[in-house]
Amino acid sequence: MPRFSVIVPAFRVQAYLHACLDSVLAQSFKDYEIVVVDDCSPDACGPIADEYARRDPRVTALHLPRNTGLGPARNAGMGRAAGDYLIFLDGDDTLLPDALQTIADRIDATGEPDVLMYDYARTYWTGRSVRNVLAAHLDEGGPARFRLTDRPELLRLLMVVWNKAYRRAFIQAEGFTFPPGYYEDTPWTYPVLMSAGSIAVLDAVCVSYRQRRRGNILSTTSEKHFDVFDQYDRVFAFIDARPELALWRPVMFRRMLDHYSALFASRDRLPHHSRAAFFRRAAASCRRYRTPGAAVPRRALLRHGLLRLGARRTYQALSGAQRLGGRLRRGSAAVRQAVRGVALRAHYRIQLRLPLRSRDAVFAVRGGGGYTGSPAAIEAKVRELVPGVRTAWICRPVDAHTVPTGTRHLAPGTFAHWTALARSAYLVNDAAFDPGLVKRRGQVLLQTHEGTPLRTVGTDLLDRPAAARGTDFEQLLRSVDTWDFSLSANPHSTLVRERAYPSAYLTLEYGSPRNDVYHRTGPAEVARLRETLGIPAGSTALLYAPTHRDYRRVQRPALDLERLVRVLGPQFVVLARAPQLAGPGGHRAPHPRIIDVHGHRSVETLALASDALITDYASLMFDYVNLDRPVVLHLADIEAYEAARGTYFDIRAFPPGIVARSQDELFDIFATDHWRGSRSAELRAAFRARFCPYDDGYAAERVVRRVFLGETDGLPLPVPSAARRTPAALPAQDGAGAGVKS
Repeated sequence: MPRFSVIVPAFRVQAYLHACLDSVLAQSFKDYEIVVVDDCSPDACGPIADEYARRDPRVTALHLPRNTGLGPARNAGMGRAAGDYLIFLDGDDTLLPDALQTIADRIDATGEPDVLMYDYARTYWTGRSVRNVLAAHLDEGGPARFRLTDRPELLRLLMVVWNKAYRRAFIQAEGFTFPPGYYEDTPWTYPVLMSAGSIAVLDAVCVSYRQRRRGNILSTTSEKHFDVFDQYDRVFAFIDARPELALWRPVMFRRMLDHYSALFASRDRLPHHSRAAFFRRAAASCRRYRTPGAAVPRRALLRHGLLRLGARRTYQALSGAQRLGGRLRRGSAAVRQAVRGVALRAHYRIQLRLPLRSRDAVFAVRGGGGYTGSPAAIEAKVRELVPGVRTAWICRPVDAHTVPTGTRHLAPGTFAHWTALARSAYLVNDAAFDPGLVKRRGQVLLQTHEGTPLRTVGTDLLDRPAAARGTDFEQLLRSVDTWDFSLSANPHSTLVRERAYPSAYLTLEYGSPRNDVYHRTGPAEVARLRETLGIPAGSTALLYAPTHRDYRRVQRPALDLERLVRVLGPQFVVLARAPQLAGPGGHRAPHPRIIDVHGHRSVETLALASDALITDYASLMFDYVNLDRPVVLHLADIEAYEAARGTYFDIRAFPPGIVARSQDELFDIFATDHWRGSRSAELRAAFRARFCPYDDGYAAERVVRRVFLGETDGLPLPVPSAARRTPAALPAQDGAGAGVKS
């Protein structure tokens, strides 16, 4: 008997059914069966189901003689199911990777509950994925198993069948089946949850809920939406037949009112000629089942009251007034924003006519982020070496806490921000300031850049539209023309940028200030950083930091981290700086040895705390080799990456460490300890010699002496040979870096 029976009803979903079934068959957990129910679909759903059944014995294709609807189709699937647990998956949705393993683990950990509720993400046709906004209700804190009365807030979640796993013996004992008609989930999910002797939750996205542009049954205009009344009749009949469930009657009454209101407010579901009849049916249903007692938000009180009274015209007038009020509020906000914009521009023009403040310096990084990178290293050195200087940092208010005491915080778009840009003598950024910036005579602008370029940048992107993505090259060159100094970490960066960003600036080939910390941090501080990140003592920490793919609209995982940590063994942890782990639709990392650090503001801190780096095309590799720690490159899609973005040299021919062309090859590199062998050290040394000739812990000082103090004699400062440099060392750890499980 399989652990899971995955029941997939199929009707007019031929374009999506392959992806649905593939998402199940690709699961790492293999103890399941799939029952595909062809609901007499007029398209190719039936042949597709037969094709999969021929290829895999775990797939059963069930063909119904006539179209019965979603509910009866699911009933037919349940009749063939043999698994311990039932999982329902609509034919146009998919399971996320490792979803079944995650569900199985949670069922085992919670002692076989009657119902396990898990999360989903809405996936749009554009590829954008958004996690359920009420995911906080799936918090796994508290008792592992409970009754609905212990956590009634779970009823706020989307009441659908496919975000839960059901113990089949419980469903059979209670005799639950799906009714015909639209909204068949309603008289299933509510009774199931109210009757369950034990419920558990899983705070993980397991289902990708496809948001189709057209073709969704519940978004079509039809009188079949009147089926909702029959479905709530069934819910209340179920409650009335079980006196012990009477406490849920007020809750169901309020849920019913909300549901009717939402349907009536939707302009694309009810035919215009039937709206009055729908309202009358809703009012009659409300009078029939009225049960006071459930708390109602103040904003819904009047709407509910009018619905119960059947006052349709008053209800519509109120709804119209609310919509008009919303438009007026939005219009008023737009007017206020426009007036503020005019005031800001006038303020900036006035400030441009006032004298420069020769001791003021403004610093920022791309996107208005927190205090980090080369601008932060230079700002700290300015305060140390330049007497009387006043520094300010431009960043979002949420990052203001990262700015050190003594440095002023400026929120972007404020009057203080534009005053600083107009009157500060020094402007330092690793990207571009606001396009409205006017460079004044006497102002000095230092462009630090964000690292050594491997991928194509600047005007070299003119022939690469997939990577350029609508870049305004004229604006880019206007920004470049404001640069007085361009900071370079190595000869390679100098040659690339002087061609890709042509202008009259002076290149300072002084090294990368953001890398100074790699030569100025001791083992005790590294140990503190590791503890702060939650790295267990004695563990080997691998920093996984992939880069953005220009040829993909949606960034998908390139590496199965859960499988990686299982291969590595218990002494390894992964610091995951991967966007897909933090996105709203991302599958949370349930494995305790995967630490999500995507939101960490300082990549330098993460590098210092790690024992090795796994990356692909990220410029971080050029900085990381300063630590003289292993680097492994995972280049599974290098042909596609080079075709879309382009690179300045073949990283396979001159890598900073061992190269893996596939996931299995990467696992083998770690299983054999090749990742930190002598060949890895040789490659790293050659890479460091070519790209880090000036990184010695004094790059920021060289920059400050040249730009802020005007010193030219003796610059750049002498750089010690690679053999004499002392990168930050890892603290001594008993048992760290033990062998990898094969």
